[in-house]
Amino acid sequence: MSLFRRGSRNAALLASTMFAGALMLSASAQAQSTDNMQKLSNFQQTGASMEMETVPQTGPRVDAFNKTLAGIKLPDGFKIALYAIVPDAREMAVGPTTGVVFVGTRKSKVWAVTDRDKDRVADEVKVFAPSIQFKLPHGVCFSKDGFLFVSEQNRVLLFPAAEFFYEGPDVAAFEVVKQGELIPPGEESYNHTARVCRIGPDNKLYITLGNPFNVFAPEKFDLYKKAGIGGIVRMDRDGKNREVYAWGIRNSVGMDFNPKDKTLWFTDNQVDGMGDTIPPGELNRSTELGQNFGFPYFGGGTVRTVEYKDQTPPADAVNPQVEMDAHAADLGMTFYTGKQFPAKYRGGIFSVQHGSWNRTDPVGARVMFTTLNEDGTAAKTEPFAEGWLVEGEYLGRPASVAQLNDGSLLVADDTSGAIYRISYEK
Repeated sequence: MSLFRRGSRNAALLASTMFAGALMLSASAQAQSTDNMQKLSNFQQTGASMEMETVPQTGPRVDAFNKTLAGIKLPDGFKIALYAIVPDAREMAVGPTTGVVFVGTRKSKVWAVTDRDKDRVADEVKVFAPSIQFKLPHGVCFSKDGFLFVSEQNRVLLFPAAEFFYEGPDVAAFEVVKQGELIPPGEESYNHTARVCRIGPDNKLYITLGNPFNVFAPEKFDLYKKAGIGGIVRMDRDGKNREVYAWGIRNSVGMDFNPKDKTLWFTDNQVDGMGDTIPPGELNRSTELGQNFGFPYFGGGTVRTVEYKDQTPPADAVNPQVEMDAHAADLGMTFYTGKQFPAKYRGGIFSVQHGSWNRTDPVGARVMFTTLNEDGTAAKTEPFAEGWLVEGEYLGRPASVAQLNDGSLLVADDTSGAIYRISYEK
């Protein structure tokens, strides 16, 4: 017995020592990353190795992807192919002049995807800005003048010339929002941390801020409304003049502006645990500053939440433009502005359903398409690409969409770790 106790003490001591060592390494890495940020913002070298991590684009995985893609159903004239193998691929930002695709993740890396010979298949996938320690760098977006923004869990970074300096480890970088200032640090969570960013027609930076709970408690209400948690905030491109643009949003992981009428559209993931068929997912349209989209009074659509069913919802709560299948997990979206696809698709919305995690009968794992009416409202939503969900098993889970410069559509799959390209031929 004494030997057992002594062994337990020794094991506990070893575990404690290893934990302390890990903390020291983490603190050291964070300090180094902070120092590197200062150097990069002063256009100085960090000393990072030129041997940057790359992802192989050949081998048996390519055959496996091609087998899955052979089963994807698309409208006549469209085809889908593997564009790149990209671990944990989520939001994508396409360089306006080079077509280099910067890919955010929910982990610690941003990837740069290059098609050097312009055959519409990536030749190289490598880590972007490796001297910076990212934390959940999910949101990536470009301004029209080529500035790349990266929205992390609780920080926003700016890379003014990412398209042209991503080949090396050192890239000019600046903090738009310092660490711990996007949301109150005490509200950081492992849940609903995937930020999405866009530069609006007003040249301001818009960022989605999901609330960290299924339904937050009333004591969080005032704090979240003030900070924009459970909403969309906007600010100048240098981080100044921040304001809450829209609120009453549970967890938006996709947004884009309609170039025709400048309205902001966004998807919203709705309340879990209410049953297989309720509440619906949402595709929303915001037409002006200050609109409220109903959460937490509504769990999705007009379905009331249990937690707030006895409270009076705001009279001006905005209903969704489209009610999607419950729990399909509607994520990334984009307006189609290209000319490669037929006229039917021009000016419409492509969005993805990541796929349900808590339904007895799984749904989702597909790309949806929504047409608009002449007045700018939603007309019809229908599946565009599907086949990643087969007999209840996910062969892939689309997470976002982006338009490549030639007018084809990219689809990121974070589960399989890939980006697919959908093109059209007459």
